[in-house]
Amino acid sequence: MSGSVLGLVSPVHTKSLATPSYGWGRRKVCRFSSSLVSATLVATAGPRSYDSYEKMVYEVVLKQAALTRKERNNRGVLDESVPLSWDLLSDAYERCGEVCAEYAKTFYLGALLMTPERRKAIWAIYVWCRRTDELVDGPNASYITPTALDRWEKRLDDLFQGRPYDMYDAALSDTISNYPIDIQPFKDMIEGMRLDLKKSRYRNFDELYLYCYYVAGTVGLMSVPVMGIAPDSKASTESVYNAALALGVANQLTNILRDVGEDARRGRIYLPLDELAQAGLTEDDIFVGKVTDRWRNFMKVQIKRARMFYDEAERGIFELNPASRWPVLASSLLYRQILDAIEANDYNNFTKRAYVSKAKKLLSLPVAYGKATLGRKSS
Repeated sequence: MSGSVLGLVSPVHTKSLATPSYGWGRRKVCRFSSSLVSATLVATAGPRSYDSYEKMVYEVVLKQAALTRKERNNRGVLDESVPLSWDLLSDAYERCGEVCAEYAKTFYLGALLMTPERRKAIWAIYVWCRRTDELVDGPNASYITPTALDRWEKRLDDLFQGRPYDMYDAALSDTISNYPIDIQPFKDMIEGMRLDLKKSRYRNFDELYLYCYYVAGTVGLMSVPVMGIAPDSKASTESVYNAALALGVANQLTNILRDVGEDARRGRIYLPLDELAQAGLTEDDIFVGKVTDRWRNFMKVQIKRARMFYDEAERGIFELNPASRWPVLASSLLYRQILDAIEANDYNNFTKRAYVSKAKKLLSLPVAYGKATLGRKSS
């Protein structure tokens, strides 16, 4: 994995925790069961069309949107939970904030722009995503087995039933009692971790899209209920969730394009193999790491696709609650500049690290603020 989606600037997985980007996908309604999202990818039997996985992911989007439309008081998520004292919860959220401040500085600063209630909830979501990512990308990753991920998922089930294991779990358990957050995106992120234990190639963009959903788009679905939708928004709830999914996918694609060389040194290729072949490239070309005209042309196509996802995401950002727009828009504007940096490096993402300077980050903040203030008119 490479990179991270939980972050206003850098996504949670390192190709998984994209720092909560607040990850924001797409269209078409269909009647696939949401449980198939995990099951079919695990099977991965035979070639599939791009629409197939996208439709299955969209079924999850519909489910999240339906929850948001319900009165949160009807959910009763924590009816059987052990009461937690206010002091304990306060300490739990404070610890989550400390983790964010240490490991995702830009995300932490962006979250400070939110209301205190939203800020704490986003911190709790971030910490769970980071801990999940650390299972397969942390110092003990080489010892992690599918059984360990099964235990982590059981712990997640308990958390959603109001039985937290520690302070960090307590913060998230409290968060899901206050917002219409569903367990499915959390389970799907764990499925993304399982995928990283056994899969290092992606035959086409259909497969890669589903992976991006698992490890990054899920963050957007987790976050929308906390961010809130503007009271005067005329957009459908589904379209706002689609935008959140698109931002997550965009951030993850950016991670992938930035970290091609790093991933290759780990024996991994997070690029559509069929599109590599169409460009006249092979896996060996990736491992050799030489920038050629074929590589440049291939990268131009990949960058164009990522920018299309960012464009789709931005349209949905303006439908968020005004208090949430600036940090999310700043995340999108800052992270997509990594694509500019790849171009500035002449598409050498084998040996050069594309990054956005602090000066450019600072200059982007007032731009994001201006666009967020103008709202939908600027979009």
